[in-house]
Amino acid sequence: MCLDNLILAINSGNFAYIIFFRLTIAVNTFTSSSKSPTLLEDVRRVMRLKHYSLHTERTYSEWIKQFVKFHQLNERAGLFENSEAKIEAFLSYLATERQVASATQNQAMNALVFLYKQVLNMPLTQRIEGIRSKTSRRVPVVLTIDEVKQVLPRVEGVAQLVVKLLYGSGLRITEAVRLRVQDVDYGYKQITVRSGKGDKDRVTTFSTTLMPLLQNHLEKVKAIHDQDLVNGFGAVYLPNALAKKYPNAEREWGWQYVFPARSLSVDPLSGVTRRHHIDQSLVNKAIKAAVGQAGISKRVSAHTFRHSFATHLLQRGTDIRTIQALLGHSELETTMIYTHVLNQGGQGVISPLDDLAI
Repeated sequence: MCLDNLILAINSGNFAYIIFFRLTIAVNTFTSSSKSPTLLEDVRRVMRLKHYSLHTERTYSEWIKQFVKFHQLNERAGLFENSEAKIEAFLSYLATERQVASATQNQAMNALVFLYKQVLNMPLTQRIEGIRSKTSRRVPVVLTIDEVKQVLPRVEGVAQLVVKLLYGSGLRITEAVRLRVQDVDYGYKQITVRSGKGDKDRVTTFSTTLMPLLQNHLEKVKAIHDQDLVNGFGAVYLPNALAKKYPNAEREWGWQYVFPARSLSVDPLSGVTRRHHIDQSLVNKAIKAAVGQAGISKRVSAHTFRHSFATHLLQRGTDIRTIQALLGHSELETTMIYTHVLNQGGQGVISPLDDLAI
């Protein structure tokens, strides 16, 4: 019937019907040829519904890609066959062939459990007995107080202020760059860390020597924020559903990042143009350059200053439970590693060479 109508339309010069017919064919073709979501698209969709961080989304997606590639799976149906055995084989491969650390293997395991339980709706019922990576207990690299004095002045730009927070408050690098203006309390001399590791909040100390430096820095940040508002921007990312609960909060000064990026960027999740926080790599590069200038041979990273914070507090006689709370450790055993640092070398055992009168 449609073909007959088309012939009549052509003969009568009814171009409107001809155009309508072609549009109908195009829409039907697009609908019939549209592909169903890929596995990774489903993974991202579920993770965003459950408000996982972009970093976790990328990490889990990469492990799932490696898992699929390892088993050479071309169809999703292959994931449902002997799923526990497939996971065991992949975990064993990571331990024996790639010799990854225990924490890395656990990360891969978590990604696969998420895949089966949350995305495929297929909880794993059998015990997974893959070969496990060896768990290594390593003593953290710690700077002496003199070494900290040498490094800090050599860190350039805003990165110096970030590093001083790492050492002065025991923050992780992610916690420092994500710090909001309202989380710094000058009156109580404390910093509130929101959604730290394990999605936990905690309160830690804030150095009085940093107060004038940070206030001066925030005056410049406030000027940037005010200009962003004039230009029609000024909104900042808010976690979970806070943006809907408090519609105006994303533009309020208190919610802005203490260390904003130099330029605006497009949020990869929402597509909204915002000013994000500075990238961690900028701080790490500044630290590496400063350590090299200071002539220190230790392998120093941003996390080294957090380790140094805890160790130097112990040296001053601070209670181990207090340090545990400041660092946000769930288990005291994790914090106890810093006592092992103090019990080594000249701070714990006198070398027998010192007993020789030569």
